[in-house]
Amino acid sequence: MANAVRCYETGGPEVMRWEAVEVGEPGPGQVRVRHEAVGLNFADTYFRSGLYPVELPAGMGVAAAGVVEAVGPGVTHVREGDRVTYTGSPLGAYSTERVMPAAPLIALPDAIAFDTAAAMTMRGLTAAYLLRRIHPLKPGDTVLLHAAAGGVGLIFTQWAKLLGITVIGTVSTEEKAEVARAHGCDHVVVYPREDVAGRVRELTGGAGVPVVFDSIGRSTFSASLDSLARRGLLVCFGTASGLVPPIDAMQLAVKGSLFVTRPALADYIADPAERAELAGELFDHVGSGRIKIGINQRYALADAVRAHRDLEAGGSIGSSVFSL
Repeated sequence: MANAVRCYETGGPEVMRWEAVEVGEPGPGQVRVRHEAVGLNFADTYFRSGLYPVELPAGMGVAAAGVVEAVGPGVTHVREGDRVTYTGSPLGAYSTERVMPAAPLIALPDAIAFDTAAAMTMRGLTAAYLLRRIHPLKPGDTVLLHAAAGGVGLIFTQWAKLLGITVIGTVSTEEKAEVARAHGCDHVVVYPREDVAGRVRELTGGAGVPVVFDSIGRSTFSASLDSLARRGLLVCFGTASGLVPPIDAMQLAVKGSLFVTRPALADYIADPAERAELAGELFDHVGSGRIKIGINQRYALADAVRAHRDLEAGGSIGSSVFSL
């Protein structure tokens, strides 16, 4: 008998239930995967809380790594026994095994452990599209990255250094500042006690940065706009503090003809060829040791309630996983 985390209503962490579930055989285009490790991502809290609409009852989780145990008719890109990782819909990664569509599965190189894959697949592909698809960044550019000590932030910073990009990172504590610096962040701003936009202007000779990468949302939106250079781009890719306020188009003009985008990972990995290209680059960096994935929080799947509480409290550093 398999086990899974299920939600019958949206709300706080307490709505999640650990249950025994039946897992059948895969149908056309499906596989059955036995999970070895499951990713814990902040986006999971959006589905649980109802910020992202979900049909109830629902499973939880969008990322995991494991072994293909059975393959349904029509599946050709993976076989029984393959090591795989994935991120994306449908929900249900918080489980010991599941039947799911085969399409999202990505072959996992032997050089990358299951827990590393679960910790990095969603975060690493996010860093990949932010750095390689959103804006034509070049060596010598300086960017502002919020939550620099988070799971995406630590991967992003290491990758940015490989590309010759200078990173100004924001963090909430001195402990996180030390972690960000250790992973290559060039300048760290502790935002509870420093003026982020003022510090960015100081570090850039008053010019501001061409791109701000903001996964925080409401509480950082104003400072992000004020940190941009003329015709700069604000990339809002998360809402940890809440949704960004309505955008006043005239404000964008007054502040320097700015641009704002709200990208979603799903739209950058929907095409199998593009997903393979981004994943291949990510796996190459991680497999060679050029990018290191630090797993700083580990939980049992049955402790999903505690894991979500810890995540939303803001104390997590780097990546978190559920170990099976």
